[in-house]
Amino acid sequence: MKKFISLLIFFLLTLGAVFAQPEPEILKSQLGVVKAINYNDCAVGDIENVKQIVTVKILGGEFKNETISVDNMITGNPYYDIKLKKGSKVILHVENIAGDYVFSIQDVQRSNVLIFLSLIFCGLLIYVGRKKGVYSLVSIVLTCALIYYLLNPLILLGVNPVLSTILVCLLSTAITMYLVGGFNRKSTAATLGCILSLIFAGILSMSIVKIASLTGFSSEHSMFLFSAHPELNFVSIAVATMILATLGAVMDVAMSIASTINEIHTVDNSKTVKELFESGMNVGRDIIGTMANTLILVYLGTSLPLLLLASNIDFVKFINLNQVVTEIASALIGSCAIVICVPITAIVASELVKKMPEKIDFSRMHY
Repeated sequence: MKKFISLLIFFLLTLGAVFAQPEPEILKSQLGVVKAINYNDCAVGDIENVKQIVTVKILGGEFKNETISVDNMITGNPYYDIKLKKGSKVILHVENIAGDYVFSIQDVQRSNVLIFLSLIFCGLLIYVGRKKGVYSLVSIVLTCALIYYLLNPLILLGVNPVLSTILVCLLSTAITMYLVGGFNRKSTAATLGCILSLIFAGILSMSIVKIASLTGFSSEHSMFLFSAHPELNFVSIAVATMILATLGAVMDVAMSIASTINEIHTVDNSKTVKELFESGMNVGRDIIGTMANTLILVYLGTSLPLLLLASNIDFVKFINLNQVVTEIASALIGSCAIVICVPITAIVASELVKKMPEKIDFSRMHY
């Protein structure tokens, strides 16, 4: 297992070197701390604004210990306003304009909160899961690395986003299943069931996006990406997003079904393929309700502001908005993938546990 993890890390580092994109000539952001704030009323047209003149001391980098003065406009719009007070740590954007360095406040530093939450998550995962928890954590890191070092560069290089996503999902599924479940028929069945379900989700996504004439611009992030890379196929990116969002839930269902069938066969190996399949389906029916409900609630939770907006818009107009249709379609496609994953994995697992040895012995494989 250690050799397997080492090979995976080496593989991902190699991918990073092969697909690494040349970084544009930009200056790195700087971390600073607010030392003082002065206020100045100003007006832009008929709109009254407040300008904060912020004194910031830079904490690191090539401008370390320099003190600068930066304007921060308060417009009354909470989406754009950056709330500051003395002692606040801020991220400074730096631009070189005609030889002069111009600073602006990008946002408040929040990364420390993410680090704190990540440590809590890792601690709980390892404490509760023990060895499995460690393997699970490794699989999460490797999956994130696949997305960052393989999926992103492939899409930016012009490779079809759907094909790129399916490739990454395939690799992520194999890594997660075999790393957490071990090299055995259970993990193989779960991997095959997950991959086949994702292919189904991909075909369904492409069909729905085409039939519904979705544009792929369902959020402001899409607009920002279009400004930087207008050559990308945003419809395909929308399909890829739907597939990727489905991956975690489908992996969970596939492993649950495959593990159940494998355990039943281990306890009573006299059961036929049909009996194992029926047992897997009985367990799967219990899983479907909660998992599909979980996926729907995840999308509803992230789209709560959009749902609240429905009270101010005619329902017919609201339900046909590009963003609304995209979110609902994503949730339903993910739920369909979960449902179809149950019989697919049950069939594959039932066949494999009867015909395949419990553990995969690579030393006896011939090349």
